[in-house]
Amino acid sequence: MNPKVDFFFDEASQWQEEYKLLRSIVLDTKLTEELKWGQPCYSYEGGNVVLIHGFKEYCALLLFKGALMQDPEGILIQQSENVQAGRQIRFTNVKEIKQLKKTLKTYIQEAIAIEKAGLKVVMKKTADYKVPEEFQQRLDKNPNLRRAFEALTPGRQRAYLFHFSQPKTSKTREARVEKAIGAILDGKGLND
Repeated sequence: MNPKVDFFFDEASQWQEEYKLLRSIVLDTKLTEELKWGQPCYSYEGGNVVLIHGFKEYCALLLFKGALMQDPEGILIQQSENVQAGRQIRFTNVKEIKQLKKTLKTYIQEAIAIEKAGLKVVMKKTADYKVPEEFQQRLDKNPNLRRAFEALTPGRQRAYLFHFSQPKTSKTREARVEKAIGAILDGKGLND
């Protein structure tokens, strides 16, 4: 147990009992406990393996390289279609965690083995993402915008493409593109 992480378990309101049980299960696997992104994170030799986090409807274990794991119990959940590597195991009460305790340890051990082996999730490249027509038109008309966008890091490029693609209407997509042009020209990411 890392004392720097204790506050997370002591101050949790909604999932306190569930978090504490998950913590004991994960710590039993001998991973190193740290605080990352404000959440209890467990690593093996510096590589993130599992994280405990919660939401309004559920709490979860997030397995960082869950996409590489076997899932014989069918319990791994991809949070959204855009999440490439991580997979969650979700819970809504302590009873569910207790019922899956042995399975959770098995899954965590597999995640540790993946980390030990140095396996990596092959991530989609920026070129694999569709460029919305509204943004493509702006890139075609403005060489400075194209150069600025191409100079951004791949992660920033993907964030913009995802952001521009979300709205259902062309008008909203155009508004998002228009609003972001200045930031792109300044070399900034979507949330910089």
